[in-house]
Amino acid sequence: MLDPATTTYFDVPGYAYLWALTLLSCSLFGRQVLRYIDVLREARKENRWDKIAHRLRLFVANVLGQRRLLAEPVAGVAHFIIFWAFVLYALTFGWNLVRGLLPFLPIPWSDDVHGIALALELFAVLGLVALAVVAVRRYIFPPPRLEKSLDAAVILALIALVLASSLCMQASKARSPELSLAFWWVHMVTVLGFLAYLPYSKHLHLLAAPFGVIFTSLHTTGMPATSEGAEQRQDFTWRQLFSGLACAECGRCDRVCPSVGSGYALSPKVLMRQVKDAVRMSDRSQTPVRLLGDRVKPEEIWACTTCYACMERCPVFNEHLPLLIEMRRHLVLQGQVEHRIQETLTNLARYGNSFGVSPRARAKWTQGLGFTIKDARKEPVEYLWFVGDYASYDPRVIPATRAMARVLEFAGVNFGILYEDEQNAGNDVRRIGEEGLFEMLSEKNQKSLDSAYFKQIVTTDPHTYHVLKNEYPANHGDGRVLHSTELLAQLFRAGKLPVRRRPGLLITYHDPCYLSRYNGLVEAPRQVLSELGATLLELRRNRYNSYCCGAGGGRIWMEDVPGITERPAENRVREAAVLQGVRTLVVACPKDLVMFQDAIKTAGLQGKLVVKDLSELVAQSVGLMERSESNVAA
Repeated sequence: MLDPATTTYFDVPGYAYLWALTLLSCSLFGRQVLRYIDVLREARKENRWDKIAHRLRLFVANVLGQRRLLAEPVAGVAHFIIFWAFVLYALTFGWNLVRGLLPFLPIPWSDDVHGIALALELFAVLGLVALAVVAVRRYIFPPPRLEKSLDAAVILALIALVLASSLCMQASKARSPELSLAFWWVHMVTVLGFLAYLPYSKHLHLLAAPFGVIFTSLHTTGMPATSEGAEQRQDFTWRQLFSGLACAECGRCDRVCPSVGSGYALSPKVLMRQVKDAVRMSDRSQTPVRLLGDRVKPEEIWACTTCYACMERCPVFNEHLPLLIEMRRHLVLQGQVEHRIQETLTNLARYGNSFGVSPRARAKWTQGLGFTIKDARKEPVEYLWFVGDYASYDPRVIPATRAMARVLEFAGVNFGILYEDEQNAGNDVRRIGEEGLFEMLSEKNQKSLDSAYFKQIVTTDPHTYHVLKNEYPANHGDGRVLHSTELLAQLFRAGKLPVRRRPGLLITYHDPCYLSRYNGLVEAPRQVLSELGATLLELRRNRYNSYCCGAGGGRIWMEDVPGITERPAENRVREAAVLQGVRTLVVACPKDLVMFQDAIKTAGLQGKLVVKDLSELVAQSVGLMERSESNVAA
């Protein structure tokens, strides 16, 4: 291959041109990157340097292995090929750049090494095919929420030019050295131009995404550290702002977001874009860069159900929920909340429950069971049942609560409750942004737990399960918190729940967000259904890909927004209703029971679909379900 250092253009050595282009490219690149770093340094501090080994494993799986991208196979495989072509060409470009800038070094060109030359040719061909697939997908058959942006076209064209110029250079090396040299210059100039352009483009994620994965949160809570909320750019943590820079705007978050699907104002993808724009915005005018209000409106913030789908699906591990919760905290602190939320928060502060009912009525559901549930404050029990608000007070849920009590009694489980000393566990309070009220509720509950005698906690409410398991101090009992489906599965395995009559139902099951995505609990309820002899026909979106009912994040306490296309719960029951032969939708969450029962009415599915809690199916199967409390479809 011709050495560009010995070739002259306009009597100037070729390597001088290369030096000039390199310095210009690196200057433009470094200037913008340093500005981003300055913005991140001005933000709130946040430690993301713990558990380095775990972070490196995530990097290997999700950057080198592209695991999350492969969830959408066609685009995932194409991106996998493009990524590794990018890595290979970036490494060989650096090699050739050093060789071109410092021609006196005794090293060959990268493509003069036989094995590397073959790899470059192979990945150039595969990369060009993958680029064609990506282009067709984006511009001809785009999935929802993937934009046909000009910036993406520029990036695809630049990558294609890098690969094509390399192929042409290899093809012409032997026959036409001068032409090979021309393609060498095309290749090097394109890469240097790409480098200079990248920090200013929407595709900055090519550089930022690996760091987004490495510095991801290692806690599946979606909760930022305690703060007074955030409004301006510097109020957020550096990692929250970094999410905007790492965002690929691929739309995967939007495609799984229940708020987007229902026509609410929120778009997780647009949220990331607004954060990116805020980070990019110059602060020379000394005017504070405001994210809340100027870019993100309150109606967007309150639309979130905190279902975690956006974060679980994001291939670059962006953290949408912490951003929204930070802004919710600010709005709550300013008193800028709708009247129903304010009323609920007042009830929680005054009565310890969201219904505004006297705490003495919390255990009213136990009346008429035919046995007395132990008071864990007065006598030791093996399992403390933390019942929760909806399971205790909502008349639509109480039959399922009573069914669960009968099942536990029948199986000989030594269990008790806290009676009036139980308070709302505070999961949704915290995600609304009322951190102070959450601390008050959790402190009262912690005091009650400390005064009780038990080994483990069990609850039928996934929201309660999550917060007790992950956000309360683990200094009660043996520290274990079980969801009722886990306990039921254990009881079946131990032979303590002999099935006397199998329902023979063809059913489908809805995975609650706070069991599946937040805590990875998807097998226990299916094990119970298998023990009952029920035939399970899975919903299209199931397990970790489950679709939210719309109740989380305090949405169950809020007014519906006028003009939405369809509530998340209605979307979900329609999904269940189209399953051939299925008439029963099984749930394992009190809020799901409420949301889906209402949705069946508003969707006009009465008589076609019925919602049952899993505990009711178990009680019926062992002969314990009262006829008056059953809502089995006729």
